[in-house]
Amino acid sequence: MNNSKVISAELAANLIKANDTIVTGGFIGIGFAETLAKAIEERFLETGQPNNLCLFYAAGQGDGISRGLNHFGHEGMVRRVIGGHWGLAPTLGKLAIENKIEGYNLPQGVICHMFRDIAAGKPGTLSKVGLHTFVDPRIEGGKINSRSQEDLVQVFDINGEEALLYKHLPLNVALLRGTTADKKGNISMEKEALPLEALSIAQAVKNSGGLVIVQVEQMTAQHKLTPDRIRIPGILVDHIVLSAPDDHPQTFAENFNPAYTGDIRLSESKTEPVPMSVRKIIARRALMELQKNAVVNLGIGMPEAIADVAAEENKIDDFTLTVEPGGIGGQPASGLSFGAVSNADCIVDQPAQFDFYDGGGLDQAFLGLAETCMEGHVNVSKFGPKLAGSGGFINITQNTQDVYFLGTFTSGKQEIEINDQGLKVIKNGSLRKFKKAVEQITFNGEYAMQCQQRVTFITERAVFRLTPAGIKLTEIAPGIDLQKDILDQMDFTPLIDDDVQPMDERIFRNRPMRLDHPGSRPMSQMRSLMKQVLNKADLKADVAELTSASAG
Repeated sequence: MNNSKVISAELAANLIKANDTIVTGGFIGIGFAETLAKAIEERFLETGQPNNLCLFYAAGQGDGISRGLNHFGHEGMVRRVIGGHWGLAPTLGKLAIENKIEGYNLPQGVICHMFRDIAAGKPGTLSKVGLHTFVDPRIEGGKINSRSQEDLVQVFDINGEEALLYKHLPLNVALLRGTTADKKGNISMEKEALPLEALSIAQAVKNSGGLVIVQVEQMTAQHKLTPDRIRIPGILVDHIVLSAPDDHPQTFAENFNPAYTGDIRLSESKTEPVPMSVRKIIARRALMELQKNAVVNLGIGMPEAIADVAAEENKIDDFTLTVEPGGIGGQPASGLSFGAVSNADCIVDQPAQFDFYDGGGLDQAFLGLAETCMEGHVNVSKFGPKLAGSGGFINITQNTQDVYFLGTFTSGKQEIEINDQGLKVIKNGSLRKFKKAVEQITFNGEYAMQCQQRVTFITERAVFRLTPAGIKLTEIAPGIDLQKDILDQMDFTPLIDDDVQPMDERIFRNRPMRLDHPGSRPMSQMRSLMKQVLNKADLKADVAELTSASAG
């Protein structure tokens, strides 16, 4: 079909100039224009052009090895990167850690809103998200290294309240993706798992006088879909590139899953049992915290397992799961398909999802735990030479009243024996998670207490609650030794009262927990019974002795 907007990937790459600011859409592999990124990389490796690029993106885009934004990870190709998540693009992370590029890490939701605000011609993006974290200019200002000198974040007083103003910048090129383009350049996304922030990026770049280039799977003379199914209008699209199938997978793990687009509905009655593991234990304990009819966010990593366990326990319909790129309801995918959702009730644009999150729409949020300290600060974004980035973590944790951090008690390879009676620690991981101080503040525990948030830490062997006085131990897994397995593996002594409870025994049994079974007792009664079974008197004596020793 003759269409003046259709060009080759090679020609598209030749349109990129040195020093351009490129905006990319995508979430891991969903919606990422792999064909375009590869073509730009090939041109740079052959000619040294385009160089000194600025990359600007919201969510992490990559497979942790070579795809996605890793195509830009060559010295000299980029001079500055502003991103929400870095962990999936280690080639870029290495350049930033080695101080070879300017690097900034800003909250994913804020960047999504920046695109929308740039499109609207606003002078900056104003938000409370990021206050008292490493993004706050009074701490690090979102700067990753010493080479990053420009201040992109300022503190403002708005009617007596603090807020952060995020600086806008001119945008030159958008690299986006859709499924089908018509002769006018209208883009539909019928096979895409998520629309993401594609519309906001296209509007922002077009209104900045830049080029919008969209990678698609196929062309049509005229869309047969209704007009509301067009996600990027043709008036915003300058060029269209037809992609090879290998460079246009629905996710980086699956070529196409029709359950992600609503073309089929997966059966909910044939859920395979989740293998027993430490990961399952943590997910089970977290499941017990989920409130009926709650609207919930599950983060990447350990929290992903909650959806699998909830399905196994026939609890998936008791609450509404959401993921930050836009999925509402259904069952979120995991791994390199994370972000996609099977049997979703609805999928909205990513900026709209963060509007809902930032405004306090979530009832509960379950995020990963990398390291914490007595004050309840949490770091998930930077660990020595490893640069992960915050992603949507800051938006979610600062604006949800009921926040849970999930992770193994120690980091690294640990060996734990699981049986019906509880746990036995054979070997601890090589790194501690409960430290005297975190390396970077991605979540500020003291600020959370000021905002009256409820904060809980769930591990396989213990549960902690954050109080204004610090982290408090509230539960211990059956079979775990308080001194040897918990306190000796922490860099600080948590608050300990004499009401420490044993974790529910059902969590450790290799069979369904049957949380709603008529014979099941409420948690309060179960704990009362377990006190007798687990010799609660001995535990109280241990706590009393340790508390006395600590006070002395």
